[in-house]
Amino acid sequence: VAPSQTLTNREYFMLRKTAIKVVRHLGIVGECNIQYALHPESERYCIIEVNARLSRSSALASKATGYPLAYVATKLSLGKDLVSIKNSITKTTTACFEPSLDYCVLKMPRWDLKKFQHVSNKLGSSMLSVGEVMAIGRTFEEVMQKACRMVNPSLDGLEGRDSKLVLDEEEVMSLENQLKTPTDTRLFAVQAALEDGWSVEKVHQLTKIDRWFLSKLNNIATMRKACQKCGSVDALISENAADRLFSLKRAGFSDRQIARYLNLPPGLEGAAEIRTIRKNFGVTPVVKQIDTLAAEFPAQTNYLYMTYSGDSDDVEESAHSSHLPPLGGNATTQSQVTTRRSPSSIEFEQRKPMNAETLVDAKERGVMVLGCGAYCIGSSREFDWC
Repeated sequence: VAPSQTLTNREYFMLRKTAIKVVRHLGIVGECNIQYALHPESERYCIIEVNARLSRSSALASKATGYPLAYVATKLSLGKDLVSIKNSITKTTTACFEPSLDYCVLKMPRWDLKKFQHVSNKLGSSMLSVGEVMAIGRTFEEVMQKACRMVNPSLDGLEGRDSKLVLDEEEVMSLENQLKTPTDTRLFAVQAALEDGWSVEKVHQLTKIDRWFLSKLNNIATMRKACQKCGSVDALISENAADRLFSLKRAGFSDRQIARYLNLPPGLEGAAEIRTIRKNFGVTPVVKQIDTLAAEFPAQTNYLYMTYSGDSDDVEESAHSSHLPPLGGNATTQSQVTTRRSPSSIEFEQRKPMNAETLVDAKERGVMVLGCGAYCIGSSREFDWC
Protein backbone atom coordinates (compact mmCIF):
# COMPACT_ATOMS: atom_id res chain seq x y z
CA VAL A 1 0.00 0.00 0.00
CA ALA A 2 1.29 3.47 -0.82
CA PRO A 3 1.64 5.88 0.79
CA SER A 4 2.46 4.09 4.05
CA GLN A 5 -0.68 3.98 6.21
CA THR A 6 0.53 2.75 9.60
CA LEU A 7 3.96 4.37 10.04
CA THR A 8 4.21 7.30 12.43
CA ASN A 9 5.97 10.43 11.25
CA ARG A 10 8.94 9.55 13.46
CA GLU A 11 9.16 6.00 12.08
CA TYR A 12 8.88 7.20 8.49
CA PHE A 13 11.72 9.69 8.74
CA MET A 14 13.83 7.23 10.74
CA LEU A 15 13.64 4.69 7.92
CA ARG A 16 14.11 7.38 5.27
CA LYS A 17 17.25 8.66 6.99
CA THR A 18 18.63 5.13 7.25
CA ALA A 19 17.99 4.49 3.55
CA ILE A 20 19.94 7.61 2.57
CA LYS A 21 22.83 6.57 4.84
CA VAL A 22 22.94 3.07 3.31
CA VAL A 23 22.96 4.38 -0.26
CA ARG A 24 25.73 6.87 0.50
CA HIS A 25 27.80 4.26 2.34
CA LEU A 26 27.57 1.81 -0.58
CA GLY A 27 28.22 4.55 -3.13
CA ILE A 28 25.16 3.74 -5.22
CA VAL A 29 24.38 5.99 -8.19
CA GLY A 30 21.06 5.24 -9.85
CA GLU A 31 18.20 3.27 -8.32
CA CYS A 32 18.10 1.29 -5.09
CA ASN A 33 15.31 -0.13 -2.96
CA ILE A 34 15.60 -1.28 0.64
CA GLN A 35 13.22 -3.65 2.41
CA TYR A 36 12.75 -3.22 6.15
CA ALA A 37 11.20 -5.25 8.94
CA LEU A 38 9.88 -2.87 11.62
CA HIS A 39 8.67 -4.11 15.00
CA PRO A 40 5.03 -2.99 15.37
CA GLU A 41 5.34 -2.04 19.04
CA SER A 42 8.81 -0.50 19.15
CA GLU A 43 11.23 1.32 16.88
CA ARG A 44 13.45 -1.73 16.38
CA TYR A 45 13.98 -2.55 12.74
CA CYS A 46 16.11 -4.75 10.49
CA ILE A 47 17.17 -4.35 6.88
CA ILE A 48 16.03 -7.46 5.04
CA GLU A 49 17.75 -6.70 1.76
CA VAL A 50 19.24 -3.92 -0.34
CA ASN A 51 18.64 -4.10 -4.10
CA ALA A 52 20.96 -1.75 -5.97
CA ARG A 53 19.14 -2.29 -9.24
CA LEU A 54 15.83 -1.87 -11.00
CA SER A 55 13.53 -4.62 -9.74
CA ARG A 56 9.84 -5.50 -9.71
CA SER A 57 9.52 -3.35 -6.60
CA SER A 58 11.03 -0.45 -8.55
CA ALA A 59 8.49 -0.89 -11.34
CA LEU A 60 5.67 -0.89 -8.80
CA ALA A 61 6.99 2.23 -7.05
CA SER A 62 7.33 3.96 -10.40
CA LYS A 63 3.76 3.17 -11.43
CA ALA A 64 2.35 3.97 -8.01
CA THR A 65 3.94 7.42 -7.76
CA GLY A 66 4.31 8.44 -11.39
CA TYR A 67 8.02 9.00 -10.77
CA PRO A 68 9.99 7.48 -13.73
CA LEU A 69 12.67 5.62 -11.78
CA ALA A 70 14.17 3.77 -14.77
CA TYR A 71 14.44 6.97 -16.82
CA VAL A 72 16.02 8.95 -13.99
CA ALA A 73 18.41 6.13 -13.06
CA THR A 74 19.59 5.90 -16.67
CA LYS A 75 20.23 9.64 -16.83
CA LEU A 76 22.17 9.51 -13.55
CA SER A 77 24.35 6.70 -14.87
CA LEU A 78 25.18 8.91 -17.86
CA GLY A 79 26.48 11.65 -15.58
CA LYS A 80 23.40 13.86 -15.23
CA ASP A 81 22.33 15.23 -11.85
CA LEU A 82 18.82 15.31 -10.39
CA VAL A 83 18.48 19.07 -10.79
CA SER A 84 19.06 18.93 -14.54
CA ILE A 85 16.59 16.07 -15.18
CA LYS A 86 13.01 17.18 -15.92
CA ASN A 87 10.01 15.48 -14.36
CA SER A 88 8.33 13.69 -17.28
CA ILE A 89 4.88 14.12 -15.71
CA THR A 90 4.86 17.86 -14.98
CA LYS A 91 7.47 18.82 -17.64
CA THR A 92 8.40 21.79 -15.44
CA THR A 93 9.73 20.51 -12.11
CA THR A 94 12.99 18.63 -11.71
CA ALA A 95 13.64 15.05 -10.66
CA CYS A 96 14.94 16.14 -7.25
CA PHE A 97 11.34 16.58 -6.02
CA GLU A 98 10.21 13.62 -3.91
CA PRO A 99 6.85 12.19 -5.03
CA SER A 100 3.84 13.27 -2.97
CA LEU A 101 0.60 11.29 -3.24
CA ASP A 102 -2.93 12.60 -2.75
CA TYR A 103 -4.38 9.17 -3.54
CA CYS A 104 -3.98 5.57 -2.38
CA VAL A 105 -2.37 2.71 -4.31
CA LEU A 106 -2.70 -0.98 -3.48
CA LYS A 107 -0.88 -3.93 -5.06
CA MET A 108 -2.57 -7.31 -4.77
CA PRO A 109 -0.87 -10.54 -5.88
CA ARG A 110 -2.60 -13.24 -7.87
CA TRP A 111 -2.09 -16.86 -6.91
CA ASP A 112 -3.01 -19.82 -9.11
CA LEU A 113 -1.98 -22.54 -6.68
CA LYS A 114 -4.92 -24.79 -7.60
CA LYS A 115 -3.39 -25.33 -11.04
CA PHE A 116 -0.44 -27.15 -9.49
CA GLN A 117 -0.77 -30.56 -7.87
CA HIS A 118 0.56 -31.26 -4.38
CA VAL A 119 1.34 -27.58 -3.74
CA SER A 120 0.48 -26.16 -0.33
CA ASN A 121 -1.52 -22.94 -0.26
CA LYS A 122 0.33 -21.72 2.84
CA LEU A 123 2.25 -18.50 2.28
CA GLY A 124 5.72 -17.74 3.58
CA SER A 125 8.83 -15.85 2.55
CA SER A 126 9.01 -17.56 -0.88
CA MET A 127 7.28 -15.86 -3.79
CA LEU A 128 4.31 -17.89 -5.06
CA SER A 129 2.30 -15.30 -7.01
CA VAL A 130 2.08 -15.45 -10.80
CA GLY A 131 1.23 -11.79 -11.24
CA GLU A 132 -0.28 -8.78 -9.52
CA VAL A 133 -2.69 -5.93 -10.04
CA MET A 134 -2.46 -2.32 -8.92
CA ALA A 135 -5.54 -0.34 -7.92
CA ILE A 136 -5.68 3.45 -7.54
CA GLY A 137 -8.30 5.44 -5.62
CA ARG A 138 -8.83 7.94 -2.81
CA THR A 139 -9.62 5.57 0.07
CA PHE A 140 -8.18 2.27 1.23
CA GLU A 141 -11.61 0.64 1.08
CA GLU A 142 -11.98 1.73 -2.55
CA VAL A 143 -8.64 0.37 -3.75
CA MET A 144 -9.09 -2.89 -1.83
CA GLN A 145 -12.40 -3.64 -3.56
CA LYS A 146 -11.07 -2.51 -6.93
CA ALA A 147 -8.07 -4.81 -6.58
CA CYS A 148 -10.27 -7.79 -5.66
CA ARG A 149 -12.32 -7.33 -8.82
CA MET A 150 -9.20 -6.94 -10.94
CA VAL A 151 -7.29 -9.93 -9.58
CA ASN A 152 -10.29 -12.28 -9.84
CA PRO A 153 -13.02 -11.39 -12.37
CA SER A 154 -15.46 -13.75 -10.64
CA LEU A 155 -15.49 -11.46 -7.57
CA ASP A 156 -17.74 -8.41 -7.29
CA GLY A 157 -15.57 -6.95 -4.53
CA LEU A 158 -14.20 -7.88 -1.12
CA GLU A 159 -16.71 -10.28 0.39
CA GLY A 160 -16.34 -13.11 2.86
CA ARG A 161 -18.49 -16.18 2.36
CA ASP A 162 -20.07 -14.84 -0.83
CA SER A 163 -16.65 -15.08 -2.48
CA LYS A 164 -16.85 -18.93 -2.27
CA LEU A 165 -13.20 -18.83 -1.13
CA VAL A 166 -13.88 -19.38 2.59
CA LEU A 167 -14.19 -22.96 3.82
CA ASP A 168 -17.29 -24.11 5.65
CA GLU A 169 -16.90 -24.91 9.34
CA GLU A 170 -17.25 -28.67 8.72
CA GLU A 171 -14.50 -28.74 6.12
CA VAL A 172 -10.73 -28.85 6.50
CA MET A 173 -10.35 -26.14 9.12
CA SER A 174 -12.51 -23.84 11.18
CA LEU A 175 -12.70 -20.11 10.51
CA GLU A 176 -10.42 -19.52 13.50
CA ASN A 177 -7.74 -21.76 12.03
CA GLN A 178 -8.14 -20.09 8.65
CA LEU A 179 -7.35 -16.78 10.35
CA LYS A 180 -4.29 -18.19 12.11
CA THR A 181 -2.80 -19.72 8.96
CA PRO A 182 -1.47 -17.38 6.23
CA THR A 183 -2.90 -18.69 2.96
CA ASP A 184 -3.96 -17.27 -0.39
CA THR A 185 -7.57 -16.98 0.88
CA ARG A 186 -6.99 -15.62 4.39
CA LEU A 187 -8.08 -12.11 3.35
CA PHE A 188 -11.55 -13.46 2.60
CA ALA A 189 -11.61 -15.44 5.84
CA VAL A 190 -10.86 -12.19 7.69
CA GLN A 191 -13.74 -10.50 5.88
CA ALA A 192 -16.06 -13.42 6.67
CA ALA A 193 -15.20 -13.12 10.37
CA LEU A 194 -15.90 -9.37 10.36
CA GLU A 195 -19.18 -9.93 8.51
CA ASP A 196 -20.10 -12.52 11.16
CA GLY A 197 -19.64 -9.88 13.86
CA TRP A 198 -16.16 -10.72 15.15
CA SER A 199 -14.41 -7.74 16.74
CA VAL A 200 -11.34 -6.11 15.21
CA GLU A 201 -9.36 -6.95 18.35
CA LYS A 202 -10.24 -10.66 18.19
CA VAL A 203 -9.25 -10.89 14.53
CA HIS A 204 -6.04 -8.99 15.31
CA GLN A 205 -5.07 -11.47 18.03
CA LEU A 206 -5.48 -14.37 15.60
CA THR A 207 -3.89 -12.83 12.50
CA LYS A 208 -1.51 -10.19 13.90
CA ILE A 209 -2.65 -7.94 11.06
CA ASP A 210 -2.44 -4.27 12.01
CA ARG A 211 -5.63 -2.93 13.59
CA TRP A 212 -5.73 -0.03 11.12
CA PHE A 213 -6.16 -2.37 8.16
CA LEU A 214 -8.69 -4.49 10.03
CA SER A 215 -10.73 -1.41 10.91
CA LYS A 216 -10.88 -0.48 7.22
CA LEU A 217 -12.02 -3.98 6.29
CA ASN A 218 -14.60 -3.72 9.07
CA ASN A 219 -15.88 -0.50 7.48
CA ILE A 220 -16.63 -2.49 4.32
CA ALA A 221 -18.45 -5.17 6.32
CA THR A 222 -20.46 -2.54 8.24
CA MET A 223 -21.51 -0.68 5.08
CA ARG A 224 -22.56 -3.95 3.49
CA LYS A 225 -24.79 -4.79 6.46
CA ALA A 226 -26.35 -1.30 6.36
CA CYS A 227 -27.11 -1.69 2.65
CA GLN A 228 -28.59 -5.16 3.14
CA LYS A 229 -30.71 -3.83 6.00
CA CYS A 230 -32.47 -1.51 3.56
CA GLY A 231 -33.73 -4.59 1.74
CA SER A 232 -34.96 -2.77 -1.35
CA VAL A 233 -34.16 0.10 -3.68
CA ASP A 234 -37.13 2.12 -2.39
CA ALA A 235 -35.80 1.94 1.16
CA LEU A 236 -32.31 2.96 0.04
CA ILE A 237 -33.46 6.04 -1.86
CA SER A 238 -36.20 7.05 0.59
CA GLU A 239 -33.87 9.39 2.49
CA ASN A 240 -30.48 10.95 1.65
CA ALA A 241 -30.22 8.73 -1.43
CA ALA A 242 -27.31 10.60 -3.00
CA ASP A 243 -25.29 10.56 0.23
CA ARG A 244 -25.92 6.85 0.74
CA LEU A 245 -24.95 5.97 -2.82
CA PHE A 246 -21.86 8.19 -2.70
CA SER A 247 -20.76 6.53 0.54
CA LEU A 248 -21.09 3.07 -0.99
CA LYS A 249 -19.28 4.02 -4.20
CA ARG A 250 -16.48 5.81 -2.33
CA ALA A 251 -15.94 2.60 -0.40
CA GLY A 252 -15.49 0.74 -3.68
CA PHE A 253 -18.81 -1.12 -3.88
CA SER A 254 -19.73 -2.09 -7.44
CA ASP A 255 -23.20 -1.72 -8.91
CA ARG A 256 -23.48 -5.51 -8.95
CA GLN A 257 -22.79 -5.71 -5.23
CA ILE A 258 -25.33 -3.03 -4.38
CA ALA A 259 -27.95 -4.69 -6.61
CA ARG A 260 -27.41 -8.05 -4.91
CA TYR A 261 -27.66 -6.53 -1.43
CA LEU A 262 -30.98 -4.91 -2.40
CA ASN A 263 -32.42 -8.18 -3.79
CA LEU A 264 -32.43 -7.01 -7.40
CA PRO A 265 -31.99 -9.44 -10.32
CA PRO A 266 -28.43 -10.80 -10.40
CA GLY A 267 -25.85 -9.91 -13.02
CA LEU A 268 -26.00 -7.05 -15.48
CA GLU A 269 -29.76 -6.47 -15.16
CA GLY A 270 -29.59 -5.47 -11.50
CA ALA A 271 -26.34 -3.55 -12.00
CA ALA A 272 -27.91 -1.55 -14.85
CA GLU A 273 -30.84 -0.59 -12.62
CA ILE A 274 -28.50 0.65 -9.87
CA ARG A 275 -26.45 2.54 -12.45
CA THR A 276 -29.56 4.31 -13.75
CA ILE A 277 -30.67 5.22 -10.23
CA ARG A 278 -27.33 6.66 -9.15
CA LYS A 279 -26.97 8.64 -12.39
CA ASN A 280 -30.42 10.15 -11.75
CA PHE A 281 -29.15 11.29 -8.34
CA GLY A 282 -25.92 12.66 -9.82
CA VAL A 283 -23.72 9.94 -8.35
CA THR A 284 -21.07 9.63 -11.05
CA PRO A 285 -17.28 9.24 -10.91
CA VAL A 286 -14.73 11.92 -11.68
CA VAL A 287 -11.42 11.60 -13.50
CA LYS A 288 -8.35 12.42 -11.43
CA GLN A 289 -4.81 12.93 -12.64
CA ILE A 290 -1.58 11.64 -11.14
CA ASP A 291 1.00 14.42 -11.12
CA THR A 292 3.60 13.12 -8.59
CA LEU A 293 3.30 16.32 -6.52
CA ALA A 294 -0.22 16.18 -5.04
CA ALA A 295 -1.66 18.78 -7.46
CA GLU A 296 0.97 21.39 -6.55
CA PHE A 297 1.97 21.63 -10.23
CA PRO A 298 -0.15 20.85 -13.33
CA ALA A 299 0.61 17.54 -15.06
CA GLN A 300 1.22 17.19 -18.78
CA THR A 301 0.84 13.40 -18.98
CA ASN A 302 -2.56 11.70 -18.98
CA TYR A 303 -1.91 9.26 -16.16
CA LEU A 304 -5.51 9.05 -14.94
CA TYR A 305 -7.79 7.13 -12.62
CA MET A 306 -11.49 7.31 -11.78
CA THR A 307 -12.97 7.74 -8.33
CA TYR A 308 -16.16 8.87 -6.61
CA SER A 309 -14.15 10.92 -4.08
CA GLY A 310 -14.06 14.25 -5.86
CA ASP A 311 -16.15 17.13 -7.12
CA SER A 312 -14.68 17.77 -10.58
CA ASP A 313 -12.52 16.24 -13.29
CA ASP A 314 -8.82 17.10 -13.43
CA VAL A 315 -8.81 16.96 -17.24
CA GLU A 316 -11.12 18.49 -19.80
CA GLU A 317 -13.19 16.33 -22.10
CA SER A 318 -11.41 15.63 -25.36
CA ALA A 319 -12.78 17.13 -28.56
CA HIS A 320 -12.69 13.63 -30.05
CA SER A 321 -14.74 12.03 -27.29
CA SER A 322 -17.99 12.61 -29.16
CA HIS A 323 -16.69 10.33 -31.91
CA LEU A 324 -15.95 7.41 -29.62
CA PRO A 325 -18.10 4.35 -30.31
CA PRO A 326 -20.68 3.45 -27.65
CA LEU A 327 -19.92 0.73 -25.13
CA GLY A 328 -20.26 -2.58 -26.92
CA GLY A 329 -20.25 -0.92 -30.35
CA ASN A 330 -17.65 -1.18 -33.09
CA ALA A 331 -15.55 1.59 -34.55
CA THR A 332 -15.33 1.93 -38.34
CA THR A 333 -11.65 1.12 -38.20
CA GLN A 334 -10.44 -1.59 -35.88
CA SER A 335 -6.91 -2.52 -35.00
CA GLN A 336 -5.55 -6.01 -34.73
CA VAL A 337 -5.88 -7.50 -31.28
CA THR A 338 -3.45 -9.76 -29.47
CA THR A 339 -3.78 -11.41 -26.11
CA ARG A 340 -1.39 -13.30 -23.89
CA ARG A 341 -3.73 -16.25 -23.47
CA SER A 342 -4.83 -17.39 -26.91
CA PRO A 343 -3.79 -15.23 -29.88
CA SER A 344 -4.87 -17.94 -32.31
CA SER A 345 -8.48 -17.74 -31.12
CA ILE A 346 -8.93 -14.23 -32.49
CA GLU A 347 -10.17 -13.93 -36.05
CA PHE A 348 -7.55 -11.62 -37.47
CA GLU A 349 -8.84 -11.86 -41.03
CA GLN A 350 -12.03 -10.03 -40.01
CA ARG A 351 -10.18 -7.05 -38.60
CA LYS A 352 -8.62 -4.29 -40.65
CA PRO A 353 -5.15 -3.24 -39.45
CA MET A 354 -4.93 0.39 -38.39
CA ASN A 355 -2.20 2.62 -39.80
CA ALA A 356 -1.45 6.35 -39.75
CA GLU A 357 -3.44 6.97 -42.95
CA THR A 358 -6.63 5.26 -41.82
CA LEU A 359 -6.32 6.80 -38.36
CA VAL A 360 -6.45 10.32 -39.78
CA ASP A 361 -9.29 9.57 -42.18
CA ALA A 362 -11.45 7.64 -39.74
CA LYS A 363 -14.65 9.46 -38.80
CA GLU A 364 -15.11 7.38 -35.71
CA ARG A 365 -12.36 7.09 -33.13
CA GLY A 366 -11.63 3.88 -31.27
CA VAL A 367 -10.14 3.10 -27.89
CA MET A 368 -6.83 1.30 -27.42
CA VAL A 369 -6.36 -0.51 -24.11
CA LEU A 370 -2.65 -0.51 -23.29
CA GLY A 371 -2.92 -3.20 -20.64
CA CYS A 372 -5.22 -4.80 -18.12
CA GLY A 373 -5.37 -7.91 -16.00
CA ALA A 374 -3.02 -9.59 -13.55
CA TYR A 375 0.38 -8.76 -14.99
CA CYS A 376 3.85 -9.09 -13.64
CA ILE A 377 4.23 -5.38 -12.83
CA GLY A 378 7.44 -5.00 -14.83
CA SER A 379 5.84 -6.31 -18.05
CA SER A 380 2.77 -4.06 -18.22
CA ARG A 381 2.54 -0.75 -20.09
CA GLU A 382 4.17 2.40 -18.77
CA PHE A 383 2.16 5.44 -17.67
CA ASP A 384 4.18 7.90 -19.78
CA TRP A 385 2.89 6.34 -23.00
CA CYS A 386 -0.11 8.65 -22.69
